[in-house]
Amino acid sequence: MSLSSYLHETVREGRLRVDLPGGRSLNLGDGSGPPLRVRINSRRWLARIAADPDLRVGEAYMEGGLLLEEGGLYNLVDLIGRNARYRRQPRPGPLARWWLDRRLQANARRAARRNVAHHYDLSVDFYRRFLDADLQYSCAYFPRPGANLETAQWVKKKRLADKLLISPGQRVLDIGCGWGGLALSIAQQTGAQVDGVTLSTEQLATARARAEAAGLAERARFSLTDYRDVAGPYDRIVSVGMFEHVGRPNYQAYFDQVARLLTDDGVAVVHSIGRSDGPGFTQAWVAKYIFPGGYIPALSEVLPAVERAGLVVCDIEILRLHYAETLRCWRERFTAQRKEIAALYDERFCRMWEFYLCVSEIAFRHRDHMVFQLQLAKRVDAVPITRDYLERGEPVGAAGLRRVA
Repeated sequence: MSLSSYLHETVREGRLRVDLPGGRSLNLGDGSGPPLRVRINSRRWLARIAADPDLRVGEAYMEGGLLLEEGGLYNLVDLIGRNARYRRQPRPGPLARWWLDRRLQANARRAARRNVAHHYDLSVDFYRRFLDADLQYSCAYFPRPGANLETAQWVKKKRLADKLLISPGQRVLDIGCGWGGLALSIAQQTGAQVDGVTLSTEQLATARARAEAAGLAERARFSLTDYRDVAGPYDRIVSVGMFEHVGRPNYQAYFDQVARLLTDDGVAVVHSIGRSDGPGFTQAWVAKYIFPGGYIPALSEVLPAVERAGLVVCDIEILRLHYAETLRCWRERFTAQRKEIAALYDERFCRMWEFYLCVSEIAFRHRDHMVFQLQLAKRVDAVPITRDYLERGEPVGAAGLRRVA
């Protein structure tokens, strides 16, 4: 199929003009909405985009081969996202799944460390430019429309702590602890002993420095440790925004390890991006440039591994548009700090991250992405039988998290 036929078949809503090398233009969509105009500036980029649009459109924007003549990048990505329903999304067959599992998502220890470093070992000064002050790099929880990012991230942390039902003196494991914000909050506010593990040297250094500065180094300890190598037991286990990096072939090993580490009356909460439309592929550009080795699972791929591990699913909560709003906040803050970020890295890096933030936000608005939180235990009576304790904001059997000014 030619690029012209592909675009006419794909872009049915909106108003998009594509200027091609040689002076020809394509007018796409039904004429609704604000006008958008892009230019492909060489035959080389035209051929590359035509051959593999899922990968090459992002590359062309990064490298200057695709130029925005009218309208912004977010508007362009939003238009593509809104029209995605006109494209039949491929589903991995057995052979494709075998190849992906073997080639891209095996995530053995060395590969896992390398993949994490690719994204998370960027300068913490860069992440401070667009995240909240606590460096929460995962979906926030917006309790009301218009809530700011700081409030939404604090509510997310508190809701996770409430689901964990933490009591003073308990041992808590944070798998994929990031820069330590959640672990430090739990240690400070609940009286628990928290161990955070990460594969990022940059995150580890920041988390340890924050623990020292807060006087919590004895109660919030951080290490460069693969989750597969952790020794227990733990009363509580939490994992936020890390399961997306496990890789589908390792789901059973992951939940077997959670079950092995968890005490008989323990509680675990796993917070992860998921797909509401069934198993799929990692978007090609994202897999190459942003999250190598990453995969966003459908619950149908996750729950069988949970069951085989002998864990009880006590609760599943689905957060639908919360991550879209989180990404909107990050995108707006990134834009406001773009000049400073370009000074840290370069223009190509800024374009890559602009594309990533836009594509990610649109995935939650139009492409069936969501976030799930699994509350797991070994005993069916390990947690309350209703969610009332969450809605009251008063955790049962836990000190909870108070807002820190």
